[in-house]
Amino acid sequence: MSELHPSAAGDPSDGRTVGPEPDGTPAPVRTARAGRNLPVAIAVGLGLLVAVAASLAFRPEPFVALAVLAVGAAVWELGKALQRRDLHVPVLPLLVGTAGILVSSYYSGPEALLVSFMLTVAGVVVWRVIDGSGTPAVRDAAAGTFAAAYLPFMAGFVMLLLAQDDGRVRVLLFILLAVANDVGGYVAGVLFGRHPLAPSVSPKKSWEGLAGSFVLATAVGVVGVVVGLGASPLLGVALGILTPLTATVGDLAESMIKRDLELKDMGSLLPGHGGILDRLDSMLLTAPFVYVLLTVAA
Repeated sequence: MSELHPSAAGDPSDGRTVGPEPDGTPAPVRTARAGRNLPVAIAVGLGLLVAVAASLAFRPEPFVALAVLAVGAAVWELGKALQRRDLHVPVLPLLVGTAGILVSSYYSGPEALLVSFMLTVAGVVVWRVIDGSGTPAVRDAAAGTFAAAYLPFMAGFVMLLLAQDDGRVRVLLFILLAVANDVGGYVAGVLFGRHPLAPSVSPKKSWEGLAGSFVLATAVGVVGVVVGLGASPLLGVALGILTPLTATVGDLAESMIKRDLELKDMGSLLPGHGGILDRLDSMLLTAPFVYVLLTVAA
């Protein structure tokens, strides 16, 4: 999160763009505060990090189960959200496909990821056509295909990371990079944020926050690859540059979806954070790139 500095703000307190100034010029993006219950958000965030670390502590299978639960919850949230635009995603075949994509990716590799994704898409289309045809069926099937590509397919790259030698270390590094991106961006944005990054999409994000993401993600990347993987610090620098870029694009993409759906959060399962998808959005787009970079260079 790349928040704008509170001193650059006024009402309204939710950080959204307000109306024009009296002379008719557009008003600047304003935010009165960070926009979340910080103690609750920190407690929930630490709890999630502990849960991930515990699932990776002894064997990889518990993390696979945790990933299936998390991505499945995100699929359910997205399905509910899309109903606001009269899009009825076939959630049941998507949930079955999510489990199949993640489990098969871990046990059988990239080919299984692609095959299971295609089978999931086929299941979604057939399920919807059986329920009725015509334009609504096409729209619903397209939305279901998007959901399958956006959530379980992207998450499947984390399973490919996990299946590699020292895969648990690689996944933990991936998670810590995502945390560093969020924490660095949030702290730098709140303390120094003055210049909106994408005011029409996510009014609270700032360029200063993005710089904070680069700094902390690079530090975590360098320490992680040197200590955890015994690789070159240059790889850590590359991860520290790559992660904030892909994470920011992923976060802004979800913000565009929420804006179109007229939603503040995708859900309310995580107090102080919103929904599960609100935590996964930046990680989903980052996962394929981290997988490729670590596979090639480490």
